[in-house]
Formats: sequence, C-alpha cells, structure tokens
Amino acid sequence: MKIISILIPTYEEKDNVFPLYDVICDEFTNKLPEYSYEIVFIDNDSKDGTREKLVELCKEDNHVKAIFNTRNFGQFNSPYYGLQQTSGDCTILLCADFQDPVDMIHKFVREWENGYKIVIGIKTTSKENKLMYNLRTLYYKLIKKFSDIDQIEHFTGFGLYDKSFINILRDLDDPTPFLRGIVAEFGYKRKEIPYEQACRKTGTTSNNLYSLYDAAMLSITSYTKIGLRLAVFAGIFIGLISLIIATVYLILKLIYWDRFPAGTAPILIGMMFLGAIQLFFIGFIGEYILTINQRVMKRPLVIEEKRINFN
Repeated sequence: MKIISILIPTYEEKDNVFPLYDVICDEFTNKLPEYSYEIVFIDNDSKDGTREKLVELCKEDNHVKAIFNTRNFGQFNSPYYGLQQTSGDCTILLCADFQDPVDMIHKFVREWENGYKIVIGIKTTSKENKLMYNLRTLYYKLIKKFSDIDQIEHFTGFGLYDKSFINILRDLDDPTPFLRGIVAEFGYKRKEIPYEQACRKTGTTSNNLYSLYDAAMLSITSYTKIGLRLAVFAGIFIGLISLIIATVYLILKLIYWDRFPAGTAPILIGMMFLGAIQLFFIGFIGEYILTINQRVMKRPLVIEEKRINFN
C-alpha cells in the first residue's frame, strides 16, 4: 500500500489543528481509502497552545507526527526542512489556515498516479484583499520576466511532490531555500491545477510587510540579476546625463561668463539625487551579499527541540 505524507507547517494555529486533522482524515476515508497516510506537523515555536494540541493529537493517532523547532526559523526554512522529514511515496504540502483547499488532495493524488512527479495548485482567484492580490500578480510577473528560470505565477508551495523530488531537495543542501523557485528550476514535468484561495478560517496571518519584503528579496537575489544590472545601467545613464549637463553649463558659462551664475540649488539637488541613487543600489547589492553570506555560512535549516511518533 502506498503511503501519502501530508506536511503542515504551523505557527500560532491552535484553533485550526483539530479541524484540519478531521478534514484530512475524511478526505482519505471517503476519497482515498486505498492509501495509507501520515500527517506531519512542523511547528515554528508557537506560543498560543498549538504545541499542546499537537501533543494531544499525536497521542490519539499514531498516523500523526510532530516536529517542534527550538525557535521560529521563518516561513521558508521550516516547510523545506519538514518536506525532507517525510517518508511517504509522495508528500503534499499545505497551510494550516485552510487557505489551501483540502479537497484538492485526491485530485493531486490522481494526477500523481497518472505519472506527474509534481502536481501543484495555482491561485487563479483569491478571497484575500484585492489590492494585495493585484500586487502579488505584479510581483510574479516581474520575477518571471527578469528571472533566468521560468517562474510559476501565483504558486505558494501548495502541491504534491514525488519522493524522487523530495530526494532532490535533500541533496541540494541549501541553507536559504526558496521552494517556489526550486520547483521551477529543478522540478520534473508538472501538472498545474487552478483553485480559488479561501480566506483564513481562524486567527490572524503572521505575514507582515517585513516578511513579504523578505520573501520578495529572497526570490530576487536567488533567481534574478536585475538588481545588479540596474545598478550598472543606472550608473551609465546618470553618468551620461551628468556629462551632458556639465557640457551645457560649461558652454553657457563660456558664452555668458559675466552674467551666468551657476547657483547652489542645482548642485545641491544633483548631489542629493546621486546620493539617493547610490544608497539605493548599495542596499540592493547588500541584499545579494546577504544571501551569499547566508549560503556560505551553511547554517542548519532548523534546530529541533523534539519530535513525536517518528519511531
């Protein structure tokens, strides 16, 4: 009997743990009775009682496993590490907040049985804030345009991954993984299934402006050269403009030497403009250096505090 692993990263999700477990069990009982399964929760140091719920769940059902991280290792490291700890013939990654529809599990499995090693969900519509959805659309299109890899639009990581692809993740040994880019870069021929992203069932999202910025920068520095190329092109363009302005000023000063004051305002404006451009691109290049530094240090993805039901 084939085993299907379900990986669920959690952070402050105490009200969703048991309802999500019930829905997943119903999915296997009613639509996938011919498969065995394991449900693996990996918790990113929740403080709201999520861990107590997981301990209780693991005691009730030995199909449920749990990994507790020593601290919050971020929205990318924890799921990536969790994928490597599963033991099924395939692994399905989904969020704990019910925004990823559980009733797509059987659809993923059917396509997997048809020969696809990767089956992913693509958000074609969303019940989230329209402005946020449109901003994400713009972001995905920009990344896709500037990346050397054909990036996947509106893909959050929700999907099924064959054991052979999980082994690729293990071999990569990437300390700063960006799963969405890795799927596009190293993934097999994949099947994409559209879905509407639902609203979070309970609780509040842990995503904020900083975490969204962090995700955007990780994808940009990992899969595009646009920041570095912009710095070069901007330097050339501003240098040419400066040369033209300097030439014009020199000609005017030579012609009207006795009545053409240069003035301090243009000089100050130009200095502040150039300073702002320099600071912007120093920061942009710094993001690339930060990503390189994190990869060179080879820090572990996460540190486990304990794991349950893995015997």
